[in-house]
Amino acid sequence: MAMAAASTTFFSCNQKLFLSRNVASSTKMASLFFGNRTISSIIRCAESSAQTKTPLHRSNVIEILEQRGLVDSITSPNLRSSCASQTLKVYCGFDPTAESLHLGNLLGLIVLSWFRRCGHKAVPLIGGATARIGDPSGKSLERPELDLETLEKNTIGITNTITTILNRSTPDVGDDDDDDSFMVLNNYDWWKEFKLLDFLKKVGKYARVGTMMAKESVKKRLESDQGMSYTEFTYQLLQGYDFLYLFENEGVNVQLGGSDQWGNITAGTELIRKILQTDGAYGLTFPLLLKSDGTKFGKSEDGAIWLSPALLSPYKFYQYFFSVPDSDVVRFLKILTFLDMNVIMGLEAQMKNPGYVPNTAQRRLAEEVTRFVHGQEGLDEALKATEALRPGAETKLDWKTIEGIAQDVPSCSLSYDEVLNLSLVDLSISTGLLESKSAARRLLKQGGLYLNNNRVDSEVKRIEAEDIVDGKVLLLSAGKKNKVVVLN
Repeated sequence: MAMAAASTTFFSCNQKLFLSRNVASSTKMASLFFGNRTISSIIRCAESSAQTKTPLHRSNVIEILEQRGLVDSITSPNLRSSCASQTLKVYCGFDPTAESLHLGNLLGLIVLSWFRRCGHKAVPLIGGATARIGDPSGKSLERPELDLETLEKNTIGITNTITTILNRSTPDVGDDDDDDSFMVLNNYDWWKEFKLLDFLKKVGKYARVGTMMAKESVKKRLESDQGMSYTEFTYQLLQGYDFLYLFENEGVNVQLGGSDQWGNITAGTELIRKILQTDGAYGLTFPLLLKSDGTKFGKSEDGAIWLSPALLSPYKFYQYFFSVPDSDVVRFLKILTFLDMNVIMGLEAQMKNPGYVPNTAQRRLAEEVTRFVHGQEGLDEALKATEALRPGAETKLDWKTIEGIAQDVPSCSLSYDEVLNLSLVDLSISTGLLESKSAARRLLKQGGLYLNNNRVDSEVKRIEAEDIVDGKVLLLSAGKKNKVVVLN
């Protein structure tokens, strides 16, 4: 199965994908961290913004995650001391059940990034094997089976997403040493040659059916009308063996996952303890991404909020976060950004002031998350499109700008001759922007009808050649409602 990284060479499935970062010499590190600062200032340094890419003191990673609300459970308190005394390898699994990761997967990348920023190694694991089974955690029905072509396409897609995001956010901590920052692995590499009898002998005899059935994900499914297949029942052993394999062969110490992965993670730590007769394997879960009302955060009217720009434009991604309610925005700033906590608390305090400008916190949230996922270029694209679609904006429209947002707003296609000299009232009706001429006239009188972001006051306004942007397109707006008219 092929794996691909954005702007890198394609690697075959049985290869590891390595990306490197620079690590400073101990002398430079000491100078960078200490200087004239106190230990408390070093701890605060652990929460620097993503843009500065400042190296962090690794002993604080668990404290940082807890302070930001990113820890649900850990399997052992010894994880704290291990973070302080050694460089850990930390992995988080991503099953390629879709062509792109979605917002629900973002927390895994955020937590992996915090470990990286604190000096540890990140191992995103593509579930090329486990995706053929399907994780029953949090699911009421068994996942549909994926054909091999779709699975390979999905594997390449999410590998691209992960490597692009993590490679872009690689912490810069010096120029002297070259070290591996993170590596992407695929569990199909070790499962493809694993025979059933060998699996039962090596792993099955250490698994207790009672313990497996007591897992929350299993109990819920067994109590449902659909029940659970044996295939799904074994998923926790597959994920458990992944941890055992990575611990034994790659030196991976920690597995991360959402709170619904607790059973699968502890299956791995138990296998390591029983089979290898050793401790030192840890699990950490983070809360699921939920709104304050308990509903899932990450769905829109159009479906999932994808992380790939091929499936969801940076503009729409930005707008989703910009529309977060006040009741959620501070919590999301803590868990989804790398902003200093003092900055976040400052925004929270501003929200309580009478002079607070609405959506200031939401704008900062949208900017930070969009930059992390889509880079500065993606954020610039989103900001430009946002401004271009704002009625009354002074941004000069051009065909390239409108073309970039055409897929994100309703549009219709008309010929040049159909539009030229047509009254704006009639155009508003024929494009479906407004339902009737009376509605159009009423909106005109209220000052709410715009042509290319310019307010139109006259009922007799007709479309002239200079109104057609680059001879190709028009942008109509009724209040905040937009309609792009593409000319053939």
